[in-house]
Amino acid sequence: MRESVAAVDCGSNSTRLLIVNECNETLRREARITRLSQGVDATKTLLPEALQRSYDVLDEYRSLMDVAGVERGLLVATSAVRDAVNGHDFLDEARRRTRVDVRVLDGTEEATFSYVGATTGLVPDERSTVIVDVGGGSTELAVKIDGVLASYSMQMGCVRVTERALGKGVVSDASDSAARVMIETELDRAWREVPDFAAIVGNVRLVGLAGSVSTLAQLDAGLETYDRDAVHHRTLSLTTVERWRDRLAGESPVERLARPGMQKGREDVLHAGLYILVAVMTRLGANEMLTSENDILDGITDSLLVP
Repeated sequence: MRESVAAVDCGSNSTRLLIVNECNETLRREARITRLSQGVDATKTLLPEALQRSYDVLDEYRSLMDVAGVERGLLVATSAVRDAVNGHDFLDEARRRTRVDVRVLDGTEEATFSYVGATTGLVPDERSTVIVDVGGGSTELAVKIDGVLASYSMQMGCVRVTERALGKGVVSDASDSAARVMIETELDRAWREVPDFAAIVGNVRLVGLAGSVSTLAQLDAGLETYDRDAVHHRTLSLTTVERWRDRLAGESPVERLARPGMQKGREDVLHAGLYILVAVMTRLGANEMLTSENDILDGITDSLLVP
């Protein structure tokens, strides 16, 4: 039997799995909303109910790995586990349940894996290719200039912005203002820390990835069910992202969930992800964004297959 390898991403909002064979052909790609970061921003602790949701999914994923004959893999944890005082306890249990290596990624590692995954197979472009990875607790920006990757992990994601500023329901004027200030403050920090971002404004090919982007693409396509081919490398204009942000901000979670393409578990936080996307696109001078269904998982499996 050919060797298969697996990547597991324990993110702030979802827990995802990618299994590929030794030829890097996808055997299984799964995602479950687990909201591991529930309450972490306020308590700095992974809550019992969030842990149990994640453990249940990890048990399921180990069963899928067994079917595929996976013996090697890597489970990564990001913002929620980085910020939690009991993060190491989670990693120990995750290792026991999945029987693969586990690591907490820092922001640079997260951006690197995401960049490799999202840009694989893209045609060359004279513009600088920037990736924006909107997660639940953090958002990564990365660009390669003269062969060197410059990246920054911002302490804002769809869950964190929801919990700190926007709230889950219809967005009020006060919440709207608070969210914009929070996001712009983080972008200011990113621009100070990585001067290369300012140098490429107006000349970028922006590639968006992760759940907020994927769900937005599905909503915009009006798809009742997920179709990877229909949302992968879909072009979304800044005007389109702004329109969806404002539309969802004016609705309740129940109304959002009724929309064709809305993934259950994202109806209470997607609007926050779009606030982030609009701000990033505006700051970079990007009038459009290319969506990518290839992401951090693909970057991890690529690294596992390197001889």
